[in-house]
Amino acid sequence: MVDRPPTAALEERLGHRFSEPDLLEQALAHRSWSCDQRPIQPDNERLEFLGDAVLGLVVAEKLYRTFDDPEGRLTQARAAAIRKDALAAQARKLELGRWLLLGKGEEGTGGRDKDSILADALEAVIGALYLDGGLETADRFIGTQLGHDLVQRASDGGVRSPRDPRTTLQELLQGTGAPAPTYTLIDSQGPDHQPTWTIEVAHESRTLARGSGSSKQEAAREAAKKALAVLSAVSEPEREG
Repeated sequence: MVDRPPTAALEERLGHRFSEPDLLEQALAHRSWSCDQRPIQPDNERLEFLGDAVLGLVVAEKLYRTFDDPEGRLTQARAAAIRKDALAAQARKLELGRWLLLGKGEEGTGGRDKDSILADALEAVIGALYLDGGLETADRFIGTQLGHDLVQRASDGGVRSPRDPRTTLQELLQGTGAPAPTYTLIDSQGPDHQPTWTIEVAHESRTLARGSGSSKQEAAREAAKKALAVLSAVSEPEREG
């Protein structure tokens, strides 16, 4: 049997310390392992079922907030974003296979690197994160692990690439002959491996908005998006007048 590292090392990678460690153990238990135990132990299939639903919800919300495409294209994009091979690739980045509990048969046929087993285990881990830490914990993990690849896979699935609000804001302001907006880092909170950044966007010494995100780029985009909303609200009365 492969030497299995302590699950605390996996918790570090997940960014969450389980208050119910048995949930994580169950998420890693493939049916082949469970059936080899006497008495038979719970496997990860129920958690996989739950994690699949949580993943679908979180990805659907991110697509809704990122793209303006109609329902049909968003459905295609969600399917592309959470394909089994894509989830297996993310599981490999986490080296999730090192912690899997497999039966002798699966162990002997390379089960630790099978796409289907890795993808199912990742969904089960998401289900465990949801039960132990709530939707916010699961959302944060999904954003960290899948966020960088989500837009690309969604675009491959048929939706248009989102327009960066920073570009829109700069074009709007410079279109009037004014200088470009400036972005300033205001704050950073949270652990070193998962900080939350706050960026302020200003124009000609006037603060327009602040945005927060898991990266400086995301925080700047959020600030620009809020600034566009502020400028739009200001311009509405002017047009009506």
